[in-house]
Amino acid sequence: GADPCGEVVAVGEAVGPGLMGRRVLADGWIRDAVDPADRSKAGYLGSERDGGYAQFCAIPARNVYPVESDLTDVELASFPCSWATAEHMLTRPALVAGETVVVTGASGGVGSALVQLAKLRGARVVAVTSAAKFADVSACGADVCVDRASADLADAVVEAAGGTVDVLADVVGGTDFAPLLDAVRRGGRYTTAGAIAGPIVDLDLRTLYLNDLELYGCTVYEPAVFEALVGYIQRGEVRPVVAATWPLTEFREAQEAFVAKAHTGAMVITID
Repeated sequence: GADPCGEVVAVGEAVGPGLMGRRVLADGWIRDAVDPADRSKAGYLGSERDGGYAQFCAIPARNVYPVESDLTDVELASFPCSWATAEHMLTRPALVAGETVVVTGASGGVGSALVQLAKLRGARVVAVTSAAKFADVSACGADVCVDRASADLADAVVEAAGGTVDVLADVVGGTDFAPLLDAVRRGGRYTTAGAIAGPIVDLDLRTLYLNDLELYGCTVYEPAVFEALVGYIQRGEVRPVVAATWPLTEFREAQEAFVAKAHTGAMVITID
């Protein structure tokens, strides 16, 4: 429930009436009211605070962003968590036009967002995904796709990229972490916000220091990251990738479909 999209139907006493009736998205990171810069005090919507798997959801006014867009509520709800995470993953290593970025898990919610946001920055995208999803990921803007089942994934990535790459944006981790790190050029950057293939990885520290690599862990982003995302949406610079919708009454079935990983993009829960 970290991605609610809906209409403001009530506000607190300290909040002006300007938000009433507005369609909004919510920044899921609930920061400390007194010390918002202290990331250790931040909690997440749907985790430390009740989220959007309900008819109503109470959110601090500072976390609410009105959105003017022709997109549907379902399409808008596909953005907040995965896309803000992806934007954070590219903001921290400062990906710029002309650079090459490798995106692992490119068919997932964060991965498909990484592809679009990297292209928006003018970067070249090498996407790692299953062969069955090449067409879907290419439609998101990937310049070239690499089969995640390749016998030597790192070699396949370097060959597809035409050499070592500037940035590795990884949401997979697991056994591919170490070999893929070798595919990053000297002085390059590794950025991560997930480990669906396993959180425990092998890191040869010589790879890190001899290649002058920068490693970025990305979780609690600055508010400016979400503000940038809302701007992209309102200007029509990104498109939602909705794999399926499920009513809240079929939440179990939605979770089972999510775990099956046969989809590309996001799954959205609707309140009927």
